[in-house]
Amino acid sequence: MFSNQYVRTIIFSRVLLQLGIWIRNYAVLLYVTNLTNNNPLYVSLISVVEFAPIFLFGLIGGTLADRWRPKRTMVWSDLLSGMSVGAVLLAVMNGGWVALLIGTFISASLSQFSQPSAMKLYKRHVPAEQLQSVMAMTQTLVAVFMVLGPIIGTFIFIQFGIQASLILTAVLFLGSSLVLSSLPRDTEEPKSGKAGGFIKELTDGLRYIGSNQSLRTLGLTFSAVGLASGLTQPLQIFLVIENLGQDKPFLQWLVMTNGAAMLAGGAVIVAVAPKVKPQLLLLVGLLVTAVCTVGMGASKQIWLTLILLVISGLFFPCIQAGIQTLLIRNTEGEFIGRVLGAITPIFMGMMVIGMFISGYLKDTFSLPGVYMASGVFVMIGALLLLPIVVKERSKAKTGPAS
Repeated sequence: MFSNQYVRTIIFSRVLLQLGIWIRNYAVLLYVTNLTNNNPLYVSLISVVEFAPIFLFGLIGGTLADRWRPKRTMVWSDLLSGMSVGAVLLAVMNGGWVALLIGTFISASLSQFSQPSAMKLYKRHVPAEQLQSVMAMTQTLVAVFMVLGPIIGTFIFIQFGIQASLILTAVLFLGSSLVLSSLPRDTEEPKSGKAGGFIKELTDGLRYIGSNQSLRTLGLTFSAVGLASGLTQPLQIFLVIENLGQDKPFLQWLVMTNGAAMLAGGAVIVAVAPKVKPQLLLLVGLLVTAVCTVGMGASKQIWLTLILLVISGLFFPCIQAGIQTLLIRNTEGEFIGRVLGAITPIFMGMMVIGMFISGYLKDTFSLPGVYMASGVFVMIGALLLLPIVVKERSKAKTGPAS
């Protein structure tokens, strides 16, 4: 895989970007909480400016990414992100801390243009048999920074302060732009059907998703998994306190255990992905996750909870690698941006809904009941995949005959 210039270059740029994002996010979080005496309103605003762009610009960014050349889009997105952080630094030096939130919003918005463009380049330049391994590697990279990012970001802020954190963030973003500029020049973009304006191409993308059974199915699966994830995410602290009888700091051990298992699982998936069909990978990942989720909600033993977290973490990369591979394989190159821009917000939106109602459901029913509901939704997501599994199996049977 690393002999492929596109894979090598994009992965390296993603390392720089992920590092910059985590340093920026924790610098903003810690700086704002220190300055406002942990004001919950401003702390919640930080999450809003980080996640709102996914809903506001996901489909718009995906549509524009389909209209624009991918290398150029990625280079300019990272370059403008770095410049926006530099502008924020100047504002902070003059006492304008609100600019931190504005700069974070702008930078997160630019990511909605860059990510679909990277997938377009993978679609064009990565052989089909390597695509799943590349997706697994990408998700492993995300898992690595989920574990290391908060540690690195917190350390840099505490040791060097907000200005050094922002300078380093800007350098990393600009470095990513420079790395991406080494890619070969973009080829001329193929047009999706008749040429039209922005609105027409956006609606064409939505119609394309609606007419594609595989994409509709994946969208429904994403919805179910997003809702399931949102239901349990805010309740992990109650697993520690109510089920395991431990103090709040024990939560870090659960998070670290799950994160380490995700790293190991990602490494395994990179190795075995070429030999396993993506729909099977996704189906197994969902079924194992469903069982582990129900088990964690019922477990009263620390050792059992840790084992379930390890198993769940090992199989989580199966879900991400499988669904990303299926999305790319079932999407024509000229629609990649719009498909990712439409389906990713579905997952995030359902996750936010799940987070919003999880506390109410816990008070109304019980902690094990919410975890069981989450497991059921994951199971529903797995069952929704059956048409794709049947379709791919029939293709495999008729392929040799034809």
